[in-house]
Amino acid sequence: MSFRPCSRVACPEESAATLTFDYIDAMAVLGPLAIQREPHTFDLCARHARLTTAPQGWQLVRLRPAGEQAAESESGADA
Repeated sequence: MSFRPCSRVACPEESAATLTFDYIDAMAVLGPLAIQREPHTFDLCARHARLTTAPQGWQLVRLRPAGEQAAESESGADA
């Protein structure tokens, strides 16, 4: 796989996770890095993935790779 930089402006780190949004369900999903870059998704480095929060009123679902703890869900209190 070739180097894919973090989608955050001015971050030179390599991507480790992919963030997608489901606007109908007001849900953000942060999971393992997608196999290939897709339009309308955001590839984030480990630091930015860890610091990501959901917009106010949205739910953030963090998916973990197989073998790690089950997915956790948190409600967004801050935008």
